[in-house]
Amino acid sequence: MLNLEGTIAHITNWLREYCVANRQQGFVLGISGGIDSAITSTLCARTGLPLLCVEMPIHQHASHEGRAQDHIAWLLERHPNVRTERVQLTQVFDTLVNELPIQQETAGRSLALANTRARLRMTTLYYLAGIHRYLVAGTGNKIEDFGVGFYTKYGDGGVDLSPIADLTKTEVFAIAQELGIIESILVAKPSDGLFADDRSDADQLGASYPELEWAMALRTSGTSVNADELTERQREVLKIYDRLHAANAHKWLPIPVCMIPAGLRM
Repeated sequence: MLNLEGTIAHITNWLREYCVANRQQGFVLGISGGIDSAITSTLCARTGLPLLCVEMPIHQHASHEGRAQDHIAWLLERHPNVRTERVQLTQVFDTLVNELPIQQETAGRSLALANTRARLRMTTLYYLAGIHRYLVAGTGNKIEDFGVGFYTKYGDGGVDLSPIADLTKTEVFAIAQELGIIESILVAKPSDGLFADDRSDADQLGASYPELEWAMALRTSGTSVNADELTERQREVLKIYDRLHAANAHKWLPIPVCMIPAGLRM
């Protein structure tokens, strides 16, 4: 059982100490209307250091925008160190898409464009971070970052520090309730918001976060599993987890470097 109050204090202190030790002035992050960005921004705000919350809509679903704005308003009421910016990226995205080769719609193109949205947002956040000497705070949790790799490489994965990456999604929800995050975010189905529709993370992954957390815990425990002891759904979830974990390992492993043998240098 996670000590919620102690964990909140620990992350808040860790954020403050890291920022000060690295001689930065505060934090910046994108607010999506989801629970991960909600608790990350709240924890950053609790440090007392400047926090810039950025909305970056790109053909965004109205419900996502509404929750993001409501959360920012909630933060502004409680923390005088919080500021907000809205950077409308829809036209930028559309202009880029029109210049890209291969315009016919395919599953690969749809995913590539979804990842392009995330990378435009990362570019925006680092622009603002550079101006203000802020750190870009990541919003990825443990199952997304190290379990199934459910994030965009050099998009929402491009950050300076990851305050909630050791929390499961279940723990994220518990922390959110402890922090008093607004109800509309607590009850919203998790979604990455990278598509123009309202598809959920579970729709994309094929399994819920509690199911994937179960699979991750089983695989990391080193316990051998007899398939006959599992239900049909459990076997299916394990297959989903194993496939995604293997396919996305390149996201969290160090970038490979081709080392030149000594004999090739004169």
